[in-house]
Amino acid sequence: MILQNFPYFAAGIIIIIGIVIMVTQKKLIKIIMGLALAEAGVNLFLVSTGYIYGSSAPIFTNAEPGTMSYPVVQAMTLTNIVIGIATTALLLSFVIIIYKKYGTADVDEVRRLRG
Repeated sequence: MILQNFPYFAAGIIIIIGIVIMVTQKKLIKIIMGLALAEAGVNLFLVSTGYIYGSSAPIFTNAEPGTMSYPVVQAMTLTNIVIGIATTALLLSFVIIIYKKYGTADVDEVRRLRG
């Protein structure tokens, strides 16, 4: 029973660690790393919800329909990965611009220099 629910527990722990990193860190790069970790936890959760024990991949085969895992969840996960990569790239470009303007990537230091 516990082994079957392990991916859900692992996904929750990864998401919580990512959120804690985002809230507690002061460097912008570490905050973005925390966001990426939380996104990885969400992806693990999505894949776990679409898994059916003893199922096969949802590809065009002669397998019975009841023995395949859910393809919609896998498509959502791939979409989430693409959106996560684009979001991470955009945030990193913002960090580069902030670093060029203020000379630091520390949130408190940028706030102090801005004011």
